[in-house]
Amino acid sequence: MKKTLIVAAVSALAAGSALAQSSVTIYGRLNVTAESLDRAGSKTKELVNNASRLGFKGVEDLGGGLKAIFLLEHRFSVDTGTVTGDFYAGDSLVGLSGGFGTVRLGRITSEAYYATADYISMNNHDTGTSADTLYAYLGNNKNKIAYNTNSLGGLVLHAAIGAQEGGAAGGKVMDLAATYELGDLSLGFGYEKNNASANQYAVRALYTAGAFVGGAYIQKDKNGWGANLGSRTTFRLTGAYNVGNSEFHLGYGKAGDYSRVNDSDATQLVLGYNYNLSKRTRIHSHYTKVSASRFTPYTGDLTALGVGIRHNF
Repeated sequence: MKKTLIVAAVSALAAGSALAQSSVTIYGRLNVTAESLDRAGSKTKELVNNASRLGFKGVEDLGGGLKAIFLLEHRFSVDTGTVTGDFYAGDSLVGLSGGFGTVRLGRITSEAYYATADYISMNNHDTGTSADTLYAYLGNNKNKIAYNTNSLGGLVLHAAIGAQEGGAAGGKVMDLAATYELGDLSLGFGYEKNNASANQYAVRALYTAGAFVGGAYIQKDKNGWGANLGSRTTFRLTGAYNVGNSEFHLGYGKAGDYSRVNDSDATQLVLGYNYNLSKRTRIHSHYTKVSASRFTPYTGDLTALGVGIRHNF
């Protein structure tokens, strides 16, 4: 009887220990479109990858409300099977979360971008040829330390800094953001600055009214796409109408001239239609047209018409 009780006690302790172990989730997205492209007069037919990925994320309950977290996200081109950039070109991080908020260390996407431009890019996850080509992203995602609060009555504050680590490439980036959820209205703010004399800030709003969703941001950047360009203002409007399994998308963005570069403005129009075959699989289509002035330093003319499939797992 004594041995039986000891075995039972050990088994119970082992079960409790197992419950405290890291839970790991494997996830991913396969997203590819067949497209007809016209890049400033150069016409091609292509299969276009849309930021396909394979990820691993996990959490371990350390007790007392403290948790360890990690994330590893690999990016690849589903049309060729090749690596896109660095092997973990998505985020790769480890951190702690608790009543104090969350601290993360590693490779981390811009908090300012997530709070503004990404938040209203509803058509195709802001990927592929229909992605926002006008937003000035300053990010050096590498070697970052990030912190965010827990929700403070709908308000979440974010801050991150990226170490330069002795080199000039990418620069040392400071990244601040805030999001606020108030029923059907969502607001966001983002600010980035790096030591290469570039900075940007943006404000964003998204409002849901039944089947309609509308969003907008306005951004002011200085040297966001290169040195000695000066400053400019960019805005984007997006809208979606969701009925049944169908999604209808519309987006329009305009970037003004940089103050030191005449004829450097550009516009972008996006039309999209998506049909959800399930919660994880959908057929999507889009028409994109980017019209750039003669000396635009950050983009060129583009017309794209594509149909594709996206599957999440």
